[in-house]
Amino acid sequence: MDRIDRASRSASQRKSLEWRGWKRNSLTPRTTTFPCPGCRHDIELGERGINGLFRNFTLETIVERYRQAARAATAIMCDLCKPPPQESTKSCMDCSASYCNECFKIHHPWGTLKAQHEYVGPTTNFRPKILMCPEHEMERVNMYCELCRRPVCHLCKLGGTHANHRVTTMSSAYKILKEKLSKDIDYLISKESQVKSQITELGLLMKETECNGERAKEEASNCFDKLFEVLEERRASALRAIEASKMLRLEKLKSQREEYQGLLENNGLVGYAQEVLKETDQSCFVQTAKQLHDRIQKATESLKSFRPAAQASFEDFVVDVTKPQEALTDLSFHSSGVDIPEINEEQSKMYNKALICWDHPQRAGSADTYILEYRKVNKEEANPAWQETEVLSKSKVISDLDTNSSYAFRVRGYKGSICSPWSREVILHTPPAPVFSFLFDDKCGYNSERLLLNARRNSVENRAGFPLLLGAERLQAGCYTTLDYIVGDTGIVKGKHFWAFRLEPYSYLVKAGVASDSKIQEWFHNSRDLTSPRYEQDSGHDSGSEDIFVESLQPFTLVTLGMKKFFIPKASLAPAAPKDSVNRILPMPSCIGICLDCDKGKVGFYDADRMKCLYERQVDCSGKMYPAFALMGSAGVHLEETIAATYLEYQDEDM
Repeated sequence: MDRIDRASRSASQRKSLEWRGWKRNSLTPRTTTFPCPGCRHDIELGERGINGLFRNFTLETIVERYRQAARAATAIMCDLCKPPPQESTKSCMDCSASYCNECFKIHHPWGTLKAQHEYVGPTTNFRPKILMCPEHEMERVNMYCELCRRPVCHLCKLGGTHANHRVTTMSSAYKILKEKLSKDIDYLISKESQVKSQITELGLLMKETECNGERAKEEASNCFDKLFEVLEERRASALRAIEASKMLRLEKLKSQREEYQGLLENNGLVGYAQEVLKETDQSCFVQTAKQLHDRIQKATESLKSFRPAAQASFEDFVVDVTKPQEALTDLSFHSSGVDIPEINEEQSKMYNKALICWDHPQRAGSADTYILEYRKVNKEEANPAWQETEVLSKSKVISDLDTNSSYAFRVRGYKGSICSPWSREVILHTPPAPVFSFLFDDKCGYNSERLLLNARRNSVENRAGFPLLLGAERLQAGCYTTLDYIVGDTGIVKGKHFWAFRLEPYSYLVKAGVASDSKIQEWFHNSRDLTSPRYEQDSGHDSGSEDIFVESLQPFTLVTLGMKKFFIPKASLAPAAPKDSVNRILPMPSCIGICLDCDKGKVGFYDADRMKCLYERQVDCSGKMYPAFALMGSAGVHLEETIAATYLEYQDEDM
């Protein structure tokens, strides 16, 4: 309120200056700044300043109520009493004065216009309680704009900024807003016990945080004390070793120095030899001279090859503190035994759902629970919010993910109240379309002599039988054995669908793609024992048939896979398809995906592990389309299994 009063006074002072003929320079911007009580920043109020804002009568009433309570000890005196004035009992809003009972009767007699004045209890605030329009100063607000959510006058609605807005009466807005506010207040009151319990919980958490903080400080101090003890011990040990080496070297050098001092005249060995030379007895001289000669000869040799008995340098005793210093520089808090989990990208996969698996690389310090967080990687939104889920095992299935999107995943472990740091973020891509579920058809054209289908009908293998042996004698003519076709048991007539499969590493040749029901019937009714690749579209070989391939939409598309290679067809309607044979041969992904868009007439082949499109082309989808496969030689195809909702849940021991 003090800020409002100061701003009001400054606005009134500016008005008074304008009334006296003072005008601003035309280059001076007519703006007023007001300190916001919330963010503490100055807000520009425009040319009208604070007068362009609505008065908050509710806040004024609350403030006045507290002011009256604060002034209860100090009475408001009558403005018209003769000295000494009496305590006032009423305040006239029209006269802007306070009266005692006698003065009020004198100045507001019955039967006069003054008797109709509005009076309230004793107050010093005589501002009229009338809400005026900030845009039309002489008009009272009598309507409520539902779009702008503010009171407006009739001129604002007729030709002002709210002309095209929907407005309602003030009484209706009052009723609606009062009901909403009452409901919100009732809800808060009804949750009072919950709020109190949460306040109590927060108080306990504050105390626990304070205790844990002091305990952590004490533990950190103890850890550093241990480091200091280790350093002090190592320091003392290093100093002892240096001192011992110094004393040993000094002893050796001292002994060597004494030995060399004996070589001086009249000292030691030389003096003794000089005395021996004075001996005249031959037998005594010979007895002593032999040993003395050996000693002098050794001293002479030592003199010729002088070498100190010890080194003065202590370069072998330089302490290398580079690595310990780096380790101490990187010294930080750790997770107190909870190892950082790591997401296993090989076991994690995206298909109809997301299966996220993780483990501890050190195989130690496993957590009791885990928090898995994930968010959509969106270029439009810089930092989208993380979604989290609590997991008791080391894997989790996430559902309801958007197709053709990238998601980031991270996980952290909890052991009691201690948590590990977040793992490295792993980004996985969802399929470009919803997953299409089907099984291999064991009735339509299924050749049980050549193909072996498992009981679940999601895996098929080609086995070389007697027909292959009979056809082997014709291999010299450059022919190949026939392709054995097998299709899915469910067709597609509309929409966009995706499915994936895996090939056995030993597979020689497999064709995979889509085909219409009419084309499938043609394949099964016109089968040949031996076929040449020159008559097979998309065979993957550089044959003449692909050079003369008719550039028109076909009701089928097959790509060639085998020998751990992925062959992009040469005769392709795709303009970006490579024409040379080297660039048309790619390493075969471990999992291949197919995306069929019947509405746009397109089929794409993907690296299903990375969800990267390898090849795409147009296809005629006028008929019912089926997943189609063709196997030749030794080969095996396994359909990718859909991820169940409880897939690998609570299977920690198998991870």
